[in-house]
Amino acid sequence: MAEIRGTTSYPWLKHSDILVAIALVMAVILMIIPVPTALLDFLLAFNITFAILVLLATFYIRRPLDFSVFPSLLLFTTLFRLGLNVSTTRWILLQGYAGRIILAFGNFVVGGNYVVGAVIFLILFIIQFIVITRGAERVAEVAARFTLDAMPGKQMSIDADLNAGLIDEKEARRRREEIQREADFYGAMDGASKFVKGDAIAGVFITLVNIIGGLIIGVLQRGLPLGEALRTYTLLTVGDGLVAQIPALVISTATAVIVSRAAAEHDLGVELLKQVTYHPRPLMIGASILALFSVVPGLPTIPFLTLALIVGSMAYIMRREAKVERVRRIEEEKKKEEEEIRKPESVISLLQVDPMEIEIGYSLIPLVDPKQGGDVLDRITMIRRQIALELGLVVPPIRIRDNMQLKPSEYVIKIRGVEVGRGELMVDYYLAMNPGTAKEKIEGIETREPAFGLPAIWIPPELRERAEWLGYTVVDPPAVLATHLTEVIKRHASELLTRQEVQGLIDLVKGQHPALIEELMRVMSLGEIQKVLQGLLKEGVPIRDLVTIFETLADYGRLTKDIDILIEYVRQALARQISKMYQTPEGFIPVVTLSPDLEELLKSSVQRTETSVTIVLDPKKIREIVEKVAREIEKLASFGYQPVILCHPSVRPYVRKILEGVLPQVAVISYNEIASGVEVRSLGMVSL
Repeated sequence: MAEIRGTTSYPWLKHSDILVAIALVMAVILMIIPVPTALLDFLLAFNITFAILVLLATFYIRRPLDFSVFPSLLLFTTLFRLGLNVSTTRWILLQGYAGRIILAFGNFVVGGNYVVGAVIFLILFIIQFIVITRGAERVAEVAARFTLDAMPGKQMSIDADLNAGLIDEKEARRRREEIQREADFYGAMDGASKFVKGDAIAGVFITLVNIIGGLIIGVLQRGLPLGEALRTYTLLTVGDGLVAQIPALVISTATAVIVSRAAAEHDLGVELLKQVTYHPRPLMIGASILALFSVVPGLPTIPFLTLALIVGSMAYIMRREAKVERVRRIEEEKKKEEEEIRKPESVISLLQVDPMEIEIGYSLIPLVDPKQGGDVLDRITMIRRQIALELGLVVPPIRIRDNMQLKPSEYVIKIRGVEVGRGELMVDYYLAMNPGTAKEKIEGIETREPAFGLPAIWIPPELRERAEWLGYTVVDPPAVLATHLTEVIKRHASELLTRQEVQGLIDLVKGQHPALIEELMRVMSLGEIQKVLQGLLKEGVPIRDLVTIFETLADYGRLTKDIDILIEYVRQALARQISKMYQTPEGFIPVVTLSPDLEELLKSSVQRTETSVTIVLDPKKIREIVEKVAREIEKLASFGYQPVILCHPSVRPYVRKILEGVLPQVAVISYNEIASGVEVRSLGMVSL
């Protein structure tokens, strides 16, 4: 037999599988074959001892998975206890004697009074069945359901960390296995808790059967008086019930402890004492209340006064230790800062700039901290996934840090250290926006939605349902921040695409299309490919179809090095995708066109140099073009359509350059970017 891994230091564990198998068989044998009362005493003592050991073991685990064998252990202990019950019942009914332990519990523990014993047994049953067992069963059921519901989100979080490069494949596999083990454990605990419940019910029925059977045997078969038979068999039965019920109660408590145990850094005893006494102020208040009770007439003075002194002493000690710890921590931080300053590389680390970061005021920390119920980190993971699906861009990790220089409710979004967005959130309120259908105004704090600048109102939670009923769009603060962050990423997607990310995209395509990448890299450099992709992202064109983009660049990259012209060729290759972006649900594209005279004017105004292309036009003429475009676009928007301008391919990039600073939300497409079979409806024309 192969040696069990990790048991070389414990030789007795090498054959633990045989020991467990023998124990299970013995538990079954107990129900069939009579055992001597001396051995029965030993097994009853072992049952109590083992239950106490299991309870103590649950106190020293850091997380429930550290005791993953517990569901199977519940089955073993239940089976063993039932086997002991059958064996003791056999001796009680046959001989009127079942060993010294049961006799001791019947005479000494309950004072030889079977009525008192029956009451104690009933109380223990009520405590175990109604309080502990039902509570543990409910906690196990809820934990199992929540664990299974949370599995997809945890899996997505692992995939996001893996895609972002924060973890490797080995760590991702370990986390997935741990999630699966956690789901299996809580599912098993949900079922195993029924063993404890069934054991408690079985104990009551066994006790009743023993009493009735003992009376029948004592009176009818052995000829004992009714009182003597009642006293003898009831006392032994109650003693037997107590011997079985106490370990069952201990195991039920262990079950409740393990299913209600959260992950922690220390064992339960340390965490319990640490968290209860963490703040000295509640201890001081408690000591004052106890001291007040000690002087109330009719109440015993010594117990309350003693407890007041003990609790007060604990508060004093904890307060002094907290002060010492605070001073020590400040000194350590100051010393660490001084050491960092002295290091020669300390200045170099300051030169690093995060690709993207969010700075928040201190009142917004609960939105970010998962321990306080914040889900902003999960929302950011979903945003990165959404951007990857919509634009084909892998958003770099977003750092979140608090900034005490901001207003408590303010946040700032930065790209490479430069602010690109700012907003304020009211944590305990909801943001209500009128989409134009709500006629009645709702009371609240007027503001502007930070992502699009729309008028909005902060309303308290009790007005949320009314606002939704009136037709308002109501969102919570994390959703406001997530929406703003999403729009900032889309607006500045081209800035987030670095050469390193482009190299990653090239390597991704190279795995399936090595010949394409080899041909592409012969005609274009990494920087030129980056500029083309940035030009597409700048106008909101997704770059997910990398094969089509790279094939187009490989075809035309040898003919021209003009980035604007290469972008136009790529856009034409992506005509089906671009047409789909601007199609209405009815299947047509509503556009505003340019008059032939205006297009001819723009063509004649293009001036090319060796390094760039510029449009030589009078500023007044440019202002006139922008004003007329804005007027036509406003008409298009009044019909509820997305603003799109359709023009000749030769002037499309220059029209875009004229409008991007003033009307960045306006899409400019050319005739060659309309896929075949797509209907175009002209709803206006810009002419001079």
